[in-house]
Amino acid sequence: MLEVQTVDYHTAGEPFRIVAAGAPDIPGATVRERREHARAAEDVDRVRRMLCHEPRGHADMYGCFLVPPDDGGARLGALFWHKDGFSTACGHGTIALGTWAVESGVVDAPPDGETEVAIDVPSGRVGARVATAGGAVEHVTFRNVPSYVIARGVAVETSRGRLAVDVAYGGAIYACVPAASAGLAVAPAAYAELIALGREVKAALSETEHARHPADERLSGIYGTILYDDLGETGDGPHQRNVTVFADGEVDRSPCGSGTCARAAILHADGRLPPGRGLTHDSIVGTTFHATVAETVGDAVVVEVRGSAYRTGEHRFMLDPRDPVATGFVLR
Repeated sequence: MLEVQTVDYHTAGEPFRIVAAGAPDIPGATVRERREHARAAEDVDRVRRMLCHEPRGHADMYGCFLVPPDDGGARLGALFWHKDGFSTACGHGTIALGTWAVESGVVDAPPDGETEVAIDVPSGRVGARVATAGGAVEHVTFRNVPSYVIARGVAVETSRGRLAVDVAYGGAIYACVPAASAGLAVAPAAYAELIALGREVKAALSETEHARHPADERLSGIYGTILYDDLGETGDGPHQRNVTVFADGEVDRSPCGSGTCARAAILHADGRLPPGRGLTHDSIVGTTFHATVAETVGDAVVVEVRGSAYRTGEHRFMLDPRDPVATGFVLR
C-alpha cells in the first residue's frame, strides 16, 4: 500500500499540494537536474499522477515535491508538477511554499516582521519574503529570476484569425495575447473558448524559435498562453486581468505568478511599468497579485509579486495495489 502525505494550500484560488512525506527519492546535483530525472522516472511520475489525477485530484491540480536545495544558500528545493508533467517555475507555488515554511516551523519567523525564504526551483533560485503580523502569515512577496521579452508581435494563425502574439520569459516561456483581439474577454462565461484559443496559440508556437530558451534547452518550450484584458491605469500603474492556459489546457485560477513576471517584463519594455510603479494583476476568478520591478539586469527585469496563500487541508493519500483505477485519470 503506497501512502503519501500532503499539505494543501490555495494561492489566490489556485491549488498547491505540497508532498510532505512519501515521495520517492529524486536524484540530481541541482533541482534542474532532479526535474530531468523526474520526467523520465516511472516511480516518480506514478506519485505525481496519483496526487494530481482524479479521483484524488483533478485536471487543474498543481503541486510539488520537496527536494534538497542546490546548496546551503537556499532553505529548500521544489519540483513543481501539474497534470501533464513537471514545470520549470511556479510563482503561486512559491508563495504557498513560503507560507508553509513559516506556518509549519521549517523556517523560524518572528510574530511580527518579514522573513526571507530562499527556494531553489528548476528555473533558478527564487525568494519568498514572508510577512507576519500577530503570529500569522499576512502575505508573501515572491522575488523571481530575471524576466525578459523574447519576441513581439509574432503572427499566429488561429481559428479566430491571425493574432499578434508577444512572447516573454518569467521562469517559464509565455505567449501573451489580448483577449479582445480574438473577440473574447477574460470572464468565466468564455472559459471554454479561452482554453481552446490558449491551446491553439501554444501549439502554433511550440516548434518555433520563440519557444527556445537562449541559454538552457531544459527551460525551453511554450509553457502557457496568457490571454488578458487591459483595464487601463490605476494611480499606481497598469491594471490588467488575465487567464493563463498552461500545460495541455490547464487553467490557472490565480493571476499566475511567473506569468505575471512575464507580463511585467513586457509592460516595462513598453514604458508602462518603470521601477516605483505597480501592476495590479487580476485573475479570471477575481483574485489579485501586485507586481513591481525591483531592479533591471541588462535587458531583463527582476520582478516581485505579492500574494497570499491559505491552508485548505492535510491529507494521507493511499494507493491500494488492487485498485483498478490505480493512479487515476483525467477527462480533459
